[in-house]
Amino acid sequence: MKILVTGSKGQLGNEIQGIAKDYPDFEFLFTDVDDLDITNAQQVDEYFKRYRPAAVINCAAYTAVDKAETDSELAYRINHLAVENLAKSASVVNALVVHISTDYVFDGNNHRPYVESEHANPQSVYGKSKLAGEQAVYDFAAKGLILRTSWLYSAFGANFIKTILRVGGEKKELNVVFDQIGTPTYAKDLSKLILDIIPRAKEKNGVELFHYSNEGVASWYDFAKSIVTLAGLDCQINPILSKDYPVSAPRPSFSVLCKSKIKDTYGISIPYWLDSVHDCMERLK
Repeated sequence: MKILVTGSKGQLGNEIQGIAKDYPDFEFLFTDVDDLDITNAQQVDEYFKRYRPAAVINCAAYTAVDKAETDSELAYRINHLAVENLAKSASVVNALVVHISTDYVFDGNNHRPYVESEHANPQSVYGKSKLAGEQAVYDFAAKGLILRTSWLYSAFGANFIKTILRVGGEKKELNVVFDQIGTPTYAKDLSKLILDIIPRAKEKNGVELFHYSNEGVASWYDFAKSIVTLAGLDCQINPILSKDYPVSAPRPSFSVLCKSKIKDTYGISIPYWLDSVHDCMERLK
């Protein structure tokens, strides 16, 4: 089975590359913007007709949440228009579109984990552009798998773990918000999940939406505290309110995702977030 991976130099794309050898039945086509500009409809169409992949995993995304507030045109071009291009071209060759979305499609006013059927109400340009990408899959893909995830990190690229390790090694104390609740998600766990379920998802017509994050619940404060503890850093983490850490884009105060649907559908078990943080930290050593 030929699998196209877009955005292969990002966190998730790199993790998929790292475990690709464990999936000998797949032939991977790893691309990034230099190989395939997914915002160019003609380029995408020609690529699909030439290589005819059975599935595309879209790891490409505009993820600069605050910058998106003033750079909305580019955010929508990558998070919406590019997804539309992939979905249209994939449909021509009957390929499955695996699209990664975000917990930021929710406003955060819930007090229980979000299920897939709940109303999306994004509060940021980033969240709105990602929701538009989801809609493009529904509108144009013959076969689609939308996976909403949260607080993604990995051993690659820039992410929260690496930031805390760097700044925590330079300073004696850090202030981190404790009133935003969600779940950190290890890109390695997500990449394995995707490759495990593609063969079954490929057999289904239409578009399915699932939530996936690691198990458990944490605040950004809890996440930061676990990182400095595991790294043995002499840095005090202070809990603060979101209002005391102003940012351009609003974040959901609660964005825990319910994973019951994907666990029931595919019979999977999901690692606990702290265990996965420990695994990532060991790799970074």
